[in-house]
Amino acid sequence: MNKVAKIAAVAMASMMAIASITPAATAAGTTCAKRTNITMLGTIKIEIQDQFMAAVKDYNKSQKCYTLKIIQGDRKLTFLQNVTPLYAKKKAPTIMTALQEVPNMASKVMDLKKTALAKLAPSGLLSAATVGKKLVGLPTTAEAYGLVYNKKVLDAAGIDPATLNTRDKLEAALKKVGVHFSGLWWSLGAHFTNIYFANASKTHEGRLKVLDAMADGTKDLSADPVFKNYMATFDLLKKYADAKPNLTDSEYDTAVAALANGSKAGFWFMGNWSEPNLMTAAPGTNFGLMPLPISNNAKDESNLSISVGVPFYYMIDQKQSTAAQRKGALDFLTWMYTSKKGQHHVADPVTKNGMSFIPVYKGFKVNPSTYMSKTIAGYIKNNHVLDWMNTFYPAGGQDKYGASGQKYITDAITADQYAKELQDAWKGVVKTWRGKTV
Repeated sequence: MNKVAKIAAVAMASMMAIASITPAATAAGTTCAKRTNITMLGTIKIEIQDQFMAAVKDYNKSQKCYTLKIIQGDRKLTFLQNVTPLYAKKKAPTIMTALQEVPNMASKVMDLKKTALAKLAPSGLLSAATVGKKLVGLPTTAEAYGLVYNKKVLDAAGIDPATLNTRDKLEAALKKVGVHFSGLWWSLGAHFTNIYFANASKTHEGRLKVLDAMADGTKDLSADPVFKNYMATFDLLKKYADAKPNLTDSEYDTAVAALANGSKAGFWFMGNWSEPNLMTAAPGTNFGLMPLPISNNAKDESNLSISVGVPFYYMIDQKQSTAAQRKGALDFLTWMYTSKKGQHHVADPVTKNGMSFIPVYKGFKVNPSTYMSKTIAGYIKNNHVLDWMNTFYPAGGQDKYGASGQKYITDAITADQYAKELQDAWKGVVKTWRGKTV
């Protein structure tokens, strides 16, 4: 079973509550001579910051051994730009979350192989966080992205998202309801480029070979039929966008408001992490998720599937933390994913002050119940899932691809120039997806 199939199987099993394992014990009921302070860099995602902080508050109140404090990084900086100075100042956070940067942190963080959570997480979700023989990260959740849609808007226009299995059919729908196409660098750099790389070959190994060719400087994107289809879809979203691209951080809130209102946009290229914001902006409105077609062949898997993967991995510092802090970090994470209260914080919808995460650990008793989570479950159940190839991007890569995407979405460069910038960004990078260390 390949990586994507494993992710799909795990997410579906959790969402359908078929697993039944006794939660691991935490230190919640124990007493300690003194409380140990633990720090965490960020709150996983800004979209669920308030809900995550509510979980932290409940955890801190639940036991007498540890106090978790959040260090807020600079949102304008990358993970490495935030964490490197902290290490230099001997103020490394105990807990961190990252994705492409996991190999860069391998020598600084602890091996999590023997932890309770590692035993509850299937091996398919741990492979991207395994460097050599060391497990350096634990998955936060499974996420999915594609075209988010406002069901009320589509229903009023007589559009059935299940029938939009070609680019031409999508265009016909966009003529009626429009689309919001975000110019956010991280959306264009990590998620939108993944649409190409996830479809560049029919096998996982074939897709890794495409990354090999990019690193070797032998890949000509402009001559690739899949890339041409990808660019045609890029152009389609640009053509029917409801507004001019906004490249600032305010864009995300603007996009939420646009889809929630639905007067000019019925679609938005984004992921299920947007659901809490959308539900807050438009209570009682159902929002779903569907594939983004990139060809006119209705049988292409690319037109039938959504991207599913792990967005971030938890890491625990081993260089500057004490044994008590590492134990506390594991206690907090274990509480989050195995205790009843923690699971509610993880999986409940934002309307119940939860993070709307799709559970990936065995033994989950609390299951997502929102309309979007159910649409995602349908694609997973039918194995219509695309590989999350951006997991294997080199650290800092998505920033460069995002910058190029912003140039193209604003017509500052041509399609050929965009392709060349992607190729130049990849050329010569370390092949971490082949197990090479940075």
